[in-house]
This record gives sequence, C-alpha cells and structure tokens, in this order.
Amino acid sequence: MINLLPSDYKTNIIYARRNWLFRKWIFTLIIALFGSLAIIAGGYIFMDQSIKDQTRGMEAARADLEADNIEGTRKELSEISTNTKLILQVLSKEVLFSKLIRQLGASLPANTALEEVKIDDLDGSVNLRAVATSVDSATQIQVNLNDPGNKIFEKADIENITCEKGEESSPYPCIVQLKALFSKNNPYTYVPATTGTEKSP
Repeated sequence: MINLLPSDYKTNIIYARRNWLFRKWIFTLIIALFGSLAIIAGGYIFMDQSIKDQTRGMEAARADLEADNIEGTRKELSEISTNTKLILQVLSKEVLFSKLIRQLGASLPANTALEEVKIDDLDGSVNLRAVATSVDSATQIQVNLNDPGNKIFEKADIENITCEKGEESSPYPCIVQLKALFSKNNPYTYVPATTGTEKSP
C-alpha cells in the first residue's frame, strides 16, 4: 500500500497521537494523586479522632479511679476515727468498768455466777450472760438487776434461758442471757447515760 499523504501531515498525526497519550497519562496521574491525598487525609482524620476518643476514655477512667479512691479513703478514715473514739472512751472509763463488775457480782443471787459482760455499742445498754443452778435462780438474776437499790440498771430483760439435762457434773447447768439498760444516775456506768456528760469515779 502506497502512502500518498504529505510528510508534514503524517508528522502532525504522529505528534497528535503522542499528545493524546501524554494527556491520558497526565490525567491518570492527577486522579491517582488526588486519590492518594484523599486516602492520606481520611487516615489522618480517623487517627486523630481515635486518639481523641482514647484520650477521653483514659481521662474518664482516671476520674472514676480517683473518685473511688477518695471514697475508699474517706470510709477508712471514718472507721479509724470511730474506732479511735471508742478506744479513748473505753480507756478513760476503765476504773468505772471494774467497779461495775464488782457491783454486778454483788447483785447476783445465790447459786448464780456472772460469765460475760458485752458492750457492742456505746448506746447505754449491755448484754449479760450468767450461769445458775436452776431456772428459778436464773430468773432471780433479772429480778435483782431490776432492783432500783442497785443503782445500776433502769431495766433488765431476759432474752433466753437454757438448761442442760443429764449434766450432773456441771454445778451451773442453766445459762441465762440478759439485756440491760443503764440507769441515768448510776455511779458505775461504763457507758455515759446522758449525751455530753461524763461521770467521774
């Protein structure tokens, strides 16, 4: 086949094809460049948001831990303060307590013995446990403690009486549990009967 086109025209066609290829490659490179920039920008935004979320979560967790620690410390200090006050009141009235024990022993009827005096709270009451040879002598303990002449208790109530059977070797088969409330004007009180006042031995 014989090409009869002028040489200038053939040269223009060749350069036109080359220019079209160049434009195609440039356009493709521009699209790829913008795509890369978009991916980089999106990754930066996502990473920045993640860092902010993590920071907020850490700050919230730290605030919760600090709040819990403060509350725990406050409770411990409150318990220590309460225990310290109780110890100080116990130590300051030790002599009165010894006198109270002697008075309680003197108030018990025959055939009975005081086994335990327990004060859980400084509320003016006391739990007593005594042993007796019979139910009658056990109930007599409550009668004697209620006697105003003892100047110890305002009232005393029996909570429980149990007597073992078949234990002939035990001299005191009966156990009586009592709860008593201190008299307001007793001189032996271990626990102050009125708020803000303190008796002297």
